[in-house]
Amino acid sequence: MNMKNHISLIIFDMDGLMFDTERLAIPSWKKAGEKYGYNIEPAHIIKTIGVYIEDAREIFKKHFGKDFPFNEIRKLRERYAFEYMEENGIPVKKGLHKLIDYLEDKKILKAVATSSERKKVDRYLTLANMEDRFDYMVCGDEVIKGKPDPEIFLKVARNAGCEPDKCIVLEDSENGIIAASRAGMKPIFIPDIQRLSGSTERLIFKEFSSLFEVKDYIKSVLEKIKRERK
Repeated sequence: MNMKNHISLIIFDMDGLMFDTERLAIPSWKKAGEKYGYNIEPAHIIKTIGVYIEDAREIFKKHFGKDFPFNEIRKLRERYAFEYMEENGIPVKKGLHKLIDYLEDKKILKAVATSSERKKVDRYLTLANMEDRFDYMVCGDEVIKGKPDPEIFLKVARNAGCEPDKCIVLEDSENGIIAASRAGMKPIFIPDIQRLSGSTERLIFKEFSSLFEVKDYIKSVLEKIKRERK
């Protein structure tokens, strides 16, 4: 029995899962907000982690008022973040390259499903020299509804020709875990900045502290299948 009969597709979130960019978001949002006279605290930013851009806009406007210049501040904060990464490199999460190498070696499909727009995703992957490492990709500007709606995960599975129950989703956010569960997939939680609420914790399939542990888990599944074949 081949591994693909059990797991057809591994779906990766991006910010906070592949790249340690959520921590860059906090100082860059704060710096950009100050330029426009707003005091943006970490608590405001954490609420937008894993959130579709339209929903993030509403979160900020609900707190700062309807005149909050979300688009302008967001554009400036992204410029600050990109300037940092172009000078210092994009912070890659530990174990990412090892996991991708392992999945390629075992011929398991890999996809990215992120709330970020395609332009931003392409730039991040280029900075990390990973632009050709994924088989499929769906970005936030390519779906109608954002996480926690399951649309993005169902679309990438459909593009890959994979059944949802054969897909594993790697996520670091509450909305991502909920979306994966609603899609009928297996959500694996790798904590970053945001912890899960009790109701969301019950939705996870597994929790690991790093992508190294994800690789070890998939390896253990493969070895179990190999033993069962004997």
